[in-house]
Amino acid sequence: MSELNRDALVLATKVYFPMGDGVNERGLSRKHIRDQVHHSLRRLGVDYIDLYQCHRYDASTPLEETCAMMNDVIRAGDALYWGVSEWNADQIVAAVTLCRARGWAVPISNQPQYSALWRRIEGRVLPVCDEYGLGNVVWSPLAMGILSGKYTDAAHPPAGTRAAGPYRDMMEEYFVQPVLDAVQKLQPLAAQAGISVSQLALAWVLRQPAVTSAIVGATNPAHVEDNVGAAEIELDGDLIAAIDRVLVPVAPNEPYLT
Repeated sequence: MSELNRDALVLATKVYFPMGDGVNERGLSRKHIRDQVHHSLRRLGVDYIDLYQCHRYDASTPLEETCAMMNDVIRAGDALYWGVSEWNADQIVAAVTLCRARGWAVPISNQPQYSALWRRIEGRVLPVCDEYGLGNVVWSPLAMGILSGKYTDAAHPPAGTRAAGPYRDMMEEYFVQPVLDAVQKLQPLAAQAGISVSQLALAWVLRQPAVTSAIVGATNPAHVEDNVGAAEIELDGDLIAAIDRVLVPVAPNEPYLT
């Protein structure tokens, strides 16, 4: 971190999942948040975190305790802002309403899964974020690589890919042949625009009004360069509508995070 310009960085990390076997080493209790923010600062070698996020909702800890502690973290200067990840609409509303009533720092961001293929948060979560002032830093904008177009056969994913490894279970709902066939129909749309299928999918996400930023993953420098190129791409309304016509019919549509 000393080699980078800290003032120019927005550094985010999260708290919730187990960091040990003890009962106090998981969740969003006051103790776990306090311990983990200090451990993160030490590991990262920084004086503060820009955005500290509650990685999941903790039903075993009173919301008041969690919100009060996040406020204390900010007041202590250990973090500048706090946010949530994978909270449903009612949980977000409850947290913002409580913080406003107590005069505490309110959550300013949400980190949901969202892509042109995974749209389940469009019903309630995104409208609630807009109403209550939360930005959305979405994850898996390429649907775990499916929207890169590299998969064509659901029964035989390429060796070394996510779908061929232990993370296949996370892709189960949309790693099916009808979805892969639909994604291949994006190839001519991307070619017409002079971009890759990955860039087409990332540009779709980044042009959604509710999206502030997107978290991308890469396994080599070429992926990084391709992903970064999507930031400058403008999609016209006709192209966005064409993407939607291809993907909406095969997108998982059961209620999720409503």
